[in-house]
Amino acid sequence: MNEYSDTLPGGRHWSMLIRRGVQMTLTDLEGGGNVGMLMYNPLNFLERLNLPDTLKCQHTFKLTTGHCLYSDMGRIFCSIIDDDLGWHDASSGTCNARIVEKKWGASSYQEDRNDYLRNGRDSFLVELAKYGLGKPDVVANMNWFSRVDVDAEGNMSLRAAHSVPDSRVSLRFEIDTLVVMHSCPHPLNTSSSYPRSPIRYRLSPAMPVAEDDACLNSREENKRGFANNSLYLMGEQHVASE
Repeated sequence: MNEYSDTLPGGRHWSMLIRRGVQMTLTDLEGGGNVGMLMYNPLNFLERLNLPDTLKCQHTFKLTTGHCLYSDMGRIFCSIIDDDLGWHDASSGTCNARIVEKKWGASSYQEDRNDYLRNGRDSFLVELAKYGLGKPDVVANMNWFSRVDVDAEGNMSLRAAHSVPDSRVSLRFEIDTLVVMHSCPHPLNTSSSYPRSPIRYRLSPAMPVAEDDACLNSREENKRGFANNSLYLMGEQHVASE
């Protein structure tokens, strides 16, 4: 199988081990979507996505084409190789049960079955439990398709209509990565009704990293990150051959 795609309905969750050299393309089918995402090293779950380091080492508040997502061990999980929007939120975290109930009312599986109002934190925990992980393993998450603005007083707000229908972002995975994600609302969403924006995800072979690769060359820090990956992969291959 060279390619796989499926649709994640709004307010749902999913996870998968994405192999190095795979490209994941996310598409916001109807606009106004949000994809919360966490990443872990499947060989060592203590290594996970570190968004503070990701932003700091690339001198940015937003993420877009040319940026990389770092682990807390200085390695690159994935690179953003294509992006329609130019801005994805890496600072706001995810919604929880209290936020969802306050904004959109109480809901439960017993009453609403599969249409109950899921929240991002519990969605992460459901997926993490499949791998023996739990609350201590939840870290700051990405929010794809969402843009957050900050005013002069430091107040944060979600920009409405930032992601239009069929907006896309493509990630190239640089090492094997456990990806955990949900399509629940952004925590700053002010919609009057619970958003249920479906997200299409497609997995396909990625082109190899070339010498002129935008992600590799956008920052000197990224060159060091790719060098850390090369050293890690050398050790991984050595262990596999023993």
